[in-house]
Amino acid sequence: MYDHTPFSTPSYIHVNGITLEVFEAGKEHAGNPIVLCHGWPDHAFTWRHLMTALARSGYHVIAPNQRGYGGSSCPSAVTDYDIAHLTADLVALLDHYGYERATFVGHDWGSFVVWSLAQLCPDRVHQLINLSVPYLARGEEPWIKVMSEMLGPDFYMVHFNQQPGVADAVFDAHTAQFLRNLYRKNVPPTPPAPGMAFIELAKQPQPQGEPLMSEEELDVLISAFSSSGFTGGINWYRNLDRNWHLLGHTEPLIEKPALMIYGERDIVARAPDLERFVPEVDIVTLDCGHWIHLEMPEQTNQLILDWLVRHNEV
Repeated sequence: MYDHTPFSTPSYIHVNGITLEVFEAGKEHAGNPIVLCHGWPDHAFTWRHLMTALARSGYHVIAPNQRGYGGSSCPSAVTDYDIAHLTADLVALLDHYGYERATFVGHDWGSFVVWSLAQLCPDRVHQLINLSVPYLARGEEPWIKVMSEMLGPDFYMVHFNQQPGVADAVFDAHTAQFLRNLYRKNVPPTPPAPGMAFIELAKQPQPQGEPLMSEEELDVLISAFSSSGFTGGINWYRNLDRNWHLLGHTEPLIEKPALMIYGERDIVARAPDLERFVPEVDIVTLDCGHWIHLEMPEQTNQLILDWLVRHNEV
């Protein structure tokens, strides 16, 4: 059973010009940090199972609600959510705790941030573990332009960029329904035509599949997004092409020990050449959907802990 305590006593830490709501476990294990980076539309609370397991295994676990989420700051400028700001928040968080480097774990958008941190600030990353979203290779053209040409204007990442505010308003109007429909076991949203998949999911009256959390647990996310809204998180997507430019000067090769965990039923595309860009990566697939650490928490925890032991973390 996971420990609720970290989520009843968050810290509010002023770093990089903003305030981050941060949850911790295993504070007594100072000197052995591991930072957990959530995705969209998510919250640090969804790391609760892994936080407990890591703390019991001797780690100082740090799980921030990143900018735009929960009780953390939600800047108004779209560009305040680019990859330079998101990674700088994590570096500033390490500085706050007095850590030169840490192990980073990411899921979904958090994975993109962790991959990018290893490129932009490699000296601050000891090793990395990512769930669902693999390293995104930087091609010859910006990502949204490529997605628009390949997948059309209704693909959600393109839609978020080309019709700003539209999806935000729908999600804000249907917060509980959207999150209840989204956090389901093995039922990833399949983009229908001609609509936008997540907008349709938010309006869907009856959820499909087994829920991934109790109503009490889901209320934590509903309360958080009812307060923050969804625009801050969506602004991460609205910086994808800006991020493509910002990462243009970085070394594409990530020379850090890495663990990549895929969900067999996840609709997120795998990277066919991940080892080319991350030569020290171990790749594992679990029989689950997108929410790997919620759908198979015990297996995910054990996989991560075993990998850390093999890499002499503890």
